[in-house]
Amino acid sequence: MKLYRDCTLCPRSCHVNRFKGSGFCGAGIQPKLARAALHLWEEPCISGKSGSGAVFFSHCTLRCIFCQNHDISAGGFGREISVPQLAETFLRLQEEGAANINLVTATHFLPSVILALDAARPSLHVPVVYNCGGFETTETVRLLDGYVDIWLPDMKYFDDQLALKFSAAPDYHKTATEAIRQMILQAGPPEFAEETETGSPALMKRGVIIRHMVLPGHRKDSIELLRHLASSFPKNAFLISLLSQYTPFYKAASDAAYRSLNRRITSFEYDSVVNEAVALGLKGYMQEKSSAKEEYTPSFDLEGVP
Repeated sequence: MKLYRDCTLCPRSCHVNRFKGSGFCGAGIQPKLARAALHLWEEPCISGKSGSGAVFFSHCTLRCIFCQNHDISAGGFGREISVPQLAETFLRLQEEGAANINLVTATHFLPSVILALDAARPSLHVPVVYNCGGFETTETVRLLDGYVDIWLPDMKYFDDQLALKFSAAPDYHKTATEAIRQMILQAGPPEFAEETETGSPALMKRGVIIRHMVLPGHRKDSIELLRHLASSFPKNAFLISLLSQYTPFYKAASDAAYRSLNRRITSFEYDSVVNEAVALGLKGYMQEKSSAKEEYTPSFDLEGVP
């Protein structure tokens, strides 16, 4: 818990004493959740047939102007719980049939999460997924060695100017690249469990899936990013997940300064990025254009929160 006293958990390194206040993320020291329930809308190897045990933490170290979870990331909606309650939540989700425990934007509560995983570990038998925005320090990633089985980071931008404008994240490109490099080092190449039921997707046991959401008007940045990933990391060391689900949310839907993002992506934009991934030999997942629907965003109504 001493990590909270001089907080450098994310790349912003606020050095705030979280026992007395909060830094950029707005979080204190008590884990704060907005939802903890089975979630069917991750990649097939994560959701499986029964769903991923998604634990959505409130607050965030990024400020994405198009965030679909802005009520909890920027707005801070949620309920504070204790570390023992968090551990019990992990075990409850496992009992409900969760394919894994999916920690969604948990970095700012990392010391509490580690304590909860320690408490749950004797009875926790499903993989742990770390679902994050990619804006992580290598030191934080190392702290999770032995705790996280599957890393699910975003790689949002190639151009740091876009990262600064759309997510208030200077030096995002280098920071995320180095963090993902450490994730790959710790997780190793993708591993899957054997299929236990005909027609059910093979579940991931270990590995890294790098998500990238194609933004309207910025397909060239996406293509440069894919080329960067292909040249920076060993072949077959990770999977790529190309998201077509962009929907104007939050400031992208209301602020005239971001008018260019107030639309869905076109088939041409998405298909050109997918074609580049194929040409580069990248393996992973793509989405149907029908995935860009608001109903795929979960309701944050404290479901499953103690």
